[in-house]
Amino acid sequence: MSAVLKQPEAELPTDRYARCVEASKRVRWEIDRHVIRGRAFDFREKFLPDGLSLATRLAFLSNDERKLFSRIQGRTYANMFGLVERFIGAKIMEVSRDHWLGDQVAFEALVRFTDEELKHQELFRRIEAMMAAGMAPGYRFMPQPNEVAGLVLGMSTWAVLALTCHIEIFTQVHYRESIDADAELSELWKDVFLFHWKEESQHAILDELEWMREDAKLTPAARDAAVNDFIALVGAVDGMLQAQAAEDAKYFVATCGRKLARDEAAAVEATMLAAYRYQYIVSGAQAPRFLGALTSMIDGDQAARIMKALEPILH
Repeated sequence: MSAVLKQPEAELPTDRYARCVEASKRVRWEIDRHVIRGRAFDFREKFLPDGLSLATRLAFLSNDERKLFSRIQGRTYANMFGLVERFIGAKIMEVSRDHWLGDQVAFEALVRFTDEELKHQELFRRIEAMMAAGMAPGYRFMPQPNEVAGLVLGMSTWAVLALTCHIEIFTQVHYRESIDADAELSELWKDVFLFHWKEESQHAILDELEWMREDAKLTPAARDAAVNDFIALVGAVDGMLQAQAAEDAKYFVATCGRKLARDEAAAVEATMLAAYRYQYIVSGAQAPRFLGALTSMIDGDQAARIMKALEPILH
């Protein structure tokens, strides 16, 4: 990679961190006061929009069955974010060490980031419990958060920050392109997405700053190894999605209220997996903002390796 694309640590603008601090203070919210506000879920409504759930692909389902399909995915969405925010908060706390005796504005921005991620974990735990109270028994979230966090945090910092940046960016894509515009979506779920999005907007900026700062430290060989780590992480995420899609499809078939034909049950599972791959991998991987950051740090061979790994998922 050409040296002109590198941005030394000293050149990272403190004012970008400062703007994140200011925005964090301005949009700060509380779970009960601003998001839940004493409300409960209406289990006749959708929890995820059609653009994310892909429920409209299943023409043999009734409207109520498509809503159930979306509610199951909404529950998994809450569990998935409770999981990823566990390792994100830990990694951001770790990289903040570099600012402890340096840029105090950057340090404050990352401390606020970590605090907000802990709040988001609590929010999604609360949401999961509220959904469990109104849905049929038998739902299972397969990944174990601490095991997943341990696996992710064992990878290089560059790869973890790449995955984190990808996640924070796709939350922006989900809200702007699918959630905000869906008038049929549960108002409570819509508020969960809205308030989550408000704070994740700052997190995406900080992810990029810290990822580029980490990249500036690496030798070409270390960066090449980090790209391999990132590819491994994407593969691990896809493995989780395959397991959860199979489990959620089984739960749907058991709770939809009628016996599905074998080909219909297979289509439910295939669509569940396609939806999860879009939600958690494709929507971020195809986002111009993520692609721009990634390609500014890697060479053509590394980009080709990443695309080869993504190809089965994209198609």
